[in-house]
Parts: sequence; structure tokens; C-alpha cells
Amino acid sequence: MTTVAAINGTGAAEGGDLYALSHLDALESEAVHIFREVAGEFERPVILFSGGKDSIVMLHLALKAFAPARVPFSLLHVDTGHNFPEVIDYRDRTVAEHGLRLHVASVQEFIDDGRLRERPDGTRNPLQTVPLLDAIEKNRFDAVFGGGRRDEEKARAKERVFSLRDEFGGWDPRRQRPELWQLYNGRHSPGEHVRVFPLSNWTELDVWQYIAREKIELPQIYYAHEREVFRRSGMWLAPGEWGGPKDGETVERRLVRYRTVGDMSCTGAVDSDAVTIEQVIDEIAASRLTERGATRADDKLSEAAMEDRKREGYF
Repeated sequence: MTTVAAINGTGAAEGGDLYALSHLDALESEAVHIFREVAGEFERPVILFSGGKDSIVMLHLALKAFAPARVPFSLLHVDTGHNFPEVIDYRDRTVAEHGLRLHVASVQEFIDDGRLRERPDGTRNPLQTVPLLDAIEKNRFDAVFGGGRRDEEKARAKERVFSLRDEFGGWDPRRQRPELWQLYNGRHSPGEHVRVFPLSNWTELDVWQYIAREKIELPQIYYAHEREVFRRSGMWLAPGEWGGPKDGETVERRLVRYRTVGDMSCTGAVDSDAVTIEQVIDEIAASRLTERGATRADDKLSEAAMEDRKREGYF
């Protein structure tokens, strides 16, 4: 960013230099504005925090938005029970470091008491919707921050920054509101809530460049490491208690990393030798597949898998 001592009426510095924000500064400023807008409009907001890179960046922005005060929101993790241990360790350390309150909605608890049934394929990502909506209702959250970005998937590409959800948690694209000049309408009826996406206008590359600039620590699985994996539906999945591998699926040890982190049963690793953040950025810049398109089996269930889940209340 070019700093100036004074700005004249035309927006130029008295010395002739122009005041300019870098694209990362502009994205950060927009996200900070969104956090502060929610703090002013809503009574009980919550941040979805899984320990994945997007939720980590989102929390970092929230900390900046309210510094030196504490973040006025609690955190919520919808826990499938099929987590990468490195990510859960990171989540718990981060919560303790910043003195935050963490709510955990457990998919396993819903399975144990009969409110959910295990899927035949073992994946639990699609089962997160019911525990999420239950936590929102019980805690009376009226705004829920999510780390979704428009470049990830076509259903997310058409969703607004402030996304109104009905009393059942469902999303109806026809009820979306205009957001001209970054003016956000948070009005909602009793029982409804609003999903808020501060990273909507970011790309995967923006996220990584921001992580590099801010020197944000991430779980190690985002960088190349050796791991036992097996091939299924064109992706490298990690074996675990969730049920993989099946007969005929061979486990091998490969140098991989994860572009996105979700349920172990449906999050694929990619072959990579990128062990530094600079190498990861170079790798992403050369990639022609989105992170979800390349690594998320739950998005391949149907052509409109993500939109169908969003209509039911998914993230």
C-alpha cells in the first residue's frame, strides 16, 4: 500500500502520488467491514471453525477487526468424528491461545441416539447439516460466519455475502437480496438466520498469498508430507476407522498434501512436493482445477450436490 501524508479533494496526494490499496489490502478491508457490520446488526453471531485454512484466515481477520479487544463471537465446529488429528490439535491450540469459546456439534452423538444413520460409503460430510441446524437453534445463533468462497463451486458462486436462511435452515436462491455498494441487509424473521461469507470474493490463491503475507500458521497437512493413501474415484484418500480401504484398494505411501480439509472419508490428497508456502503458491497458480473439484468426493455425488445440500441447510 502506498502511504501518503495528505489527500486532496481528488483523492491524490499533495505531492502527486496516488493512494492505492493492494488487492490483498482491499480484500482484508472488505472482510473486516463485514465482521464489524455483523457485530452491529446481530445479537448472537458465531464463527464456523474447523481448523481448515479458510476458517483460520477468517478467524485471523476477526481478530484484526476487533483488536485490541477480544472477538465478540464464539466458535462452532461441526465434528464428523472422522477428522485429521493434526487439524483437531491445531483447533484446540488456537482456541486456548486466544481464549475463545468453542461449541462442538457432534455427528457421532446424533448417530448414537438414532437421529442420524451412517451412510453406506462411510462419509459423514453430508450428515453435518442436522447437527449444524440443531446447534444454531439451541444456541439461538442469528448470524453464522462461514469460510465459503465463490471460486470453490458453482452453487457458492451465486450466493450472496449475507445469505438468508429460513426457519428450517434452508437456502432459497430466489430470496437473495441485492448487495449494492457493500450495503448488507441482515433483517430476518424470528427463527430465521443469516449465513455470512467474509471470504466470498477471495480465491484460493488470494487465501494463500494472505497466509504468506500475514505469516499465519497452518496444520502441517497443507504442505507436502509422506502419508499412507489409497486410490478411490480418482482421488488419494487416507485410510482410517471410517472404513477405507475396501477389498482391491491398495494402500501405498506417497508424498502428498491437502488443498482443502474436511471429513477424512471424502477429502482427497494431491501429489505434491510443495513443502514451503512459496512452493504451494506456485503450485496453485499453475493449477487448472478448483480445490473442491480436485479433492472433494462429496461434491461428486451429483451435478448439483452442493446446491442440494445448501437448500437443506448445509454450510
